[in-house]
Amino acid sequence: MRKKWIFFAPLAILAMAGFIALGGYVVMRLWNWLTPVLFGWHHVTFWEGLGLLLLCRILFGGLGVRGGPRSHFRRQMGERWDHMNPEEREKWRQRFLERFGPFAAPGSEKKEPA
Repeated sequence: MRKKWIFFAPLAILAMAGFIALGGYVVMRLWNWLTPVLFGWHHVTFWEGLGLLLLCRILFGGLGVRGGPRSHFRRQMGERWDHMNPEEREKWRQRFLERFGPFAAPGSEKKEPA
């Protein structure tokens, strides 16, 4: 079993490095093909393409963290909501509307601001 891991770990590291390098190369080629023609922007190097790939991953894809505190909050509130009866749900809606106003509540009446 250990011999398998000794062979597999370096191979996995090389595969990840190759995948990242391929992604940087693809971003560089696409950027250099499209943006100078369309917008008149300058060409980028491989390292700038890799940086753009990382920046897009951070801004749009996250850093591989699934769930997080917001997901935990939604799950917890969903469980609470499922255990409430209709009277308790309406009471909760009213408290929410009093605190945050009609524009914050999903499904509440959308009134035009005065």
